[in-house]
Amino acid sequence: MTKTSILITGCSTGIGRYCAEQLHQAGFLVIASCRKQQDVNELKALGLECVQLDVTDVESVQAGLTQTLQLTGGRLDVLFNNAGYGQGGAVEDLPTDALRAQFETNLFGLHELTRAVIPVMLKQGHGKIVQNSSVLGLVAMKYRGAYVASKFALEGYSDALRLELMDTNIAVSLIEPGPIVSQFRANSLQAVQTNIDVEGSRHHQGYQKTVARLASAEAPTGFTLGPEAVLKPLQKILASQRPKARYYVTKPSYIFGYLRRILSAKMLDKIVARGN
Repeated sequence: MTKTSILITGCSTGIGRYCAEQLHQAGFLVIASCRKQQDVNELKALGLECVQLDVTDVESVQAGLTQTLQLTGGRLDVLFNNAGYGQGGAVEDLPTDALRAQFETNLFGLHELTRAVIPVMLKQGHGKIVQNSSVLGLVAMKYRGAYVASKFALEGYSDALRLELMDTNIAVSLIEPGPIVSQFRANSLQAVQTNIDVEGSRHHQGYQKTVARLASAEAPTGFTLGPEAVLKPLQKILASQRPKARYYVTKPSYIFGYLRRILSAKMLDKIVARGN
């Protein structure tokens, strides 16, 4: 029996790596991808198929997909667009280049790979495209404007793509996690320190809480779950003939998904403004 093949981006750490390892152990033909060759070598040493793929580099995307198809015999059953990071900072403090870089990884790179994969799936007559979005693709929070914008864009992008593929056997699904234990906060802290003038901002006091939260080794809230929480809906998508359009992960996603539907913008703003 032919194994189901799945390409997962962003497998150096966190959700991507965990899902790649678990699905590999479960018998799937997993092609993990990482931006750095060192991480590729590490995953290969663990017995996984792994390719170097930087979603912000067009040539790297094409080369990574070519290697993937060589490993899978020319087919690809599932693409899990997981690669991404969060650029923190108030919108008024955000350099345009930092916003552009956020979109290069979280949307434009994803788009480049997705466009390249769709012809493969059309030719084989089936496929599943899974986007790792966020609760911040459902509601906005302050000091996260770049990330929020990229995830809101991903939500709309995926909805349009799903409609355009309705006459095919290619499904498009969004996974929308709240807080998950990963390297995400550490990477976000680095992005803030690199691109935001914390000391010179009128939001200086608010940033202190943000930096403390991102630097903390402890989970930021009691709602934080491990990467296995994302694996569960991914497994459901893999097993389903008709995957759902959206899969909420963690209580905050369920709560805010519900509140967004029933509350006015003013009331919702009052609730989310309390967060940092």
